[in-house]
Amino acid sequence: MAEENLWLRMVAENPGHAQWYIKRFRDLAAAGADLAGEARMIDAMVPRGARILDAGCGTGRVGGLLAQAGHEVVGVDLDPDLIAAARAEHPGPRWLVGDLTELDLPAAGIPDGFAVVVCAGNVMTFVAPATRVEILRRLALHLRPDGRVVIGFGAGRGYAFDGFLADAATAGLTPELLLSTWDLRPFTPDADFLVALLVPA
Repeated sequence: MAEENLWLRMVAENPGHAQWYIKRFRDLAAAGADLAGEARMIDAMVPRGARILDAGCGTGRVGGLLAQAGHEVVGVDLDPDLIAAARAEHPGPRWLVGDLTELDLPAAGIPDGFAVVVCAGNVMTFVAPATRVEILRRLALHLRPDGRVVIGFGAGRGYAFDGFLADAATAGLTPELLLSTWDLRPFTPDADFLVALLVPA
């Protein structure tokens, strides 16, 4: 079972999981939690009106805020329930149901590359391990020549940071900057979170 997509396994074992996830973030927002850290960082990296791909967008939390800031956002997620929530809660961006292992936006009529591909929310720890390099390769293919892939996930989730960086190299991506938080704190060997800004090698 280790090679399957963890999110799909959780949904199969608990069909209410996606609705629980949607409610969890609605409740956090209603309680005033700061859910905008990733979007603030991405917004600071690009000029107004930039094209941004939210890969593994979930309910559209990051991409929706970036769209409000004036960016052109496309979001892709495997789970149709999460995409339905994104469309309802964050109108404006183009939200698509899709598997990142097969990501091919030009085939969906979206030919232009992106200034940033952001993959937040521990997405890379949910995908099947055998698909990690292919997903990273496909994310890289959707960049403009000067674009960056930004991926964040926590330690202790079955994907060692060194292993991730090795997979990124295999996929043709190299680190431009490594951070330990979305609020720009430097990455250290004992960090429990990684935010990697990657560029084509």
